[in-house]
Amino acid sequence: MKILTCPLNGPRNIAEFTYGGQVKPMPNPIEATDQEWAHYVFYGDNHIGVVREWWMHTPSSYWFIVERHNQSDEVIRTYDPAELFDPGASPAMEPVETDS
Repeated sequence: MKILTCPLNGPRNIAEFTYGGQVKPMPNPIEATDQEWAHYVFYGDNHIGVVREWWMHTPSSYWFIVERHNQSDEVIRTYDPAELFDPGASPAMEPVETDS
């Protein structure tokens, strides 16, 4: 059985987790071209070495970051996203009110 350590819930069976993709900067959705947005959504670096990935502990809906060597599948560490991102930062885009 493979175990992944969730920063919030501790060591858990890998079946409790959902992979969320590579951690990479998101382009501004308003200013990005279709090509830039498609590249962000569909393409990853695909290199051998340590990668930074989003994972979610599904029962608690807790998202966190895993640093993992993608050739050996060794998990280097797991941590809360606040370690990488400013928790007080504003969203990528402000909500837009519409007349509905």
